[in-house]
Amino acid sequence: MPLKIELKPGERLIVGNALITNDKERVKLFIEGNVPILREKYVLTEKEADTPCKKVYYVLQEMYLAKDPKILHPEYFARISEITKAAPSFAPAIDELNNDILSGDYYSALKHMMALIEKEAELLERAKGK
Repeated sequence: MPLKIELKPGERLIVGNALITNDKERVKLFIEGNVPILREKYVLTEKEADTPCKKVYYVLQEMYLAKDPKILHPEYFARISEITKAAPSFAPAIDELNNDILSGDYYSALKHMMALIEKEAELLERAKGK
């Protein structure tokens, strides 16, 4: 069954290693095949990766789009280790993330990482309030 994606005018989408930009009208795309797909709203630039969890998300995004994601595993596990040391309460979620990585489910890892980014933002807000 093909994946149906609707793009707003000017919205961008990454399919494999190609960037697709919609023109001036809303469009529906039907994508068949096994290829990584990221909507613009889920793409994080290296510059935007300004917290430990966002840095991990950026690496996961690169892994998801890479032809050989395993070459990024050392960077991923090094960054995850830093987070585990700084925030031990994240350990259960990180275990789930690691399982996604080791099973090759990078898209699921991205979704799980989004939840950690939200938790991180809450912790940072609380820390600012003190």
